[in-house]
Amino acid sequence: MLVNALRRYIDKIKPNVEKGGKFHFLKSTFEGFETFLFVPNTVTTSGAHIRDANDMKRAMILVVMAMIPALLFGMWNTGYQHFFAQGIEAGFWETFWFGFLRVFPIIVVSYVTGLGIEFVFAQIRGHEINEGFLVSGMLIPLVMPVDVPLWMVAVATAFAVIIGKEVFGGSGMNILNPALTARAFLFFAYPTWMSGDKVWVAGLANGMETVDGYSGATILGQAAQNKDTLVNGLGEPYSAWDMFLGTIPGSIGETSTIAILLGAIFLIFVGVGSWKVILSVFAGGAAMGLLLNAFGGNALLDMPFWQHLIVGGFAFGAVFMATDPVSAAQTEKGKWIYGFLIGILAVLIRVFNPGYPEGMMLAILLMNVFAPLIDHYVLEANIRKRLKRAKVQA
Repeated sequence: MLVNALRRYIDKIKPNVEKGGKFHFLKSTFEGFETFLFVPNTVTTSGAHIRDANDMKRAMILVVMAMIPALLFGMWNTGYQHFFAQGIEAGFWETFWFGFLRVFPIIVVSYVTGLGIEFVFAQIRGHEINEGFLVSGMLIPLVMPVDVPLWMVAVATAFAVIIGKEVFGGSGMNILNPALTARAFLFFAYPTWMSGDKVWVAGLANGMETVDGYSGATILGQAAQNKDTLVNGLGEPYSAWDMFLGTIPGSIGETSTIAILLGAIFLIFVGVGSWKVILSVFAGGAAMGLLLNAFGGNALLDMPFWQHLIVGGFAFGAVFMATDPVSAAQTEKGKWIYGFLIGILAVLIRVFNPGYPEGMMLAILLMNVFAPLIDHYVLEANIRKRLKRAKVQA
């Protein structure tokens, strides 16, 4: 009943935004809200077309749903790291509620800023509103430190949408992942708010009182300082389970490999995420980790290959960033090459650039640039192979 009533109300006011209506200039904005609530009623009328029950908004929403486990764990871990730093034992709901209150404003700022800009560009161009920011608006908060100021999130989001997307023509035309563009902008514009020991624990950057000797350093930060034993804030060694579960300092949505893998399974099951890209990223990271282990010499070179895959933003980048259908390779063979090179570069950057131990962001952005070149050579190779086969048959 409620859905039918809403549909009738939308149909009633729709003539006001049609051509000749009083609010025709708001047609793009109106259609954005309408198609978010209901499947568009436009259909093809001629020619041969592939028809599917899914549309772009629904595909984007599926990606957001896949991020929910990482988001919820990130909220809980935000509270856990905060209370752990203070030496306070808090219950599950108290811990989660604290994290929710710190993370939710970042999400709101991301969506309000990004969608606001999308609406403006849609109105100026007279086009439909792009759906891509439904995903980017969630990705941006999840790759941020919890203590990042909200105004920085707004500035980074605006930069990502305008410079990373709209200047190229909007969703589907961008060559770089918008969420990683936002993170890269903040890292180079405000490095003290994107690195160091204090930004990963809520309140630590603002002088929060902690137990004596506490440190908020991440695992990769410690390894970059050539520390052989990776420890938590109180000096207790991390276990492999701590790293895999995600009870460690880090960006909001990047710490829990379990939660991220649940999202990966969902994306593969619904056919939205490419399992080839995901698997090849992990394979590339593991291969480079094993190769570097053979040389050794410092904490990062000696870090077990599997540890590279479950700390920092490696798993999150492999599942939610590298699989971006717009900025990733499009050919089937190209996906294997693209993902494998991302894994290799991510570990290489971590190991050989101690000043920037988290290499996943730069690895993906670099391969975003080379993805069209990979596809080009894959296609050229296929063409040469078919021409050679045709000559042999002739």
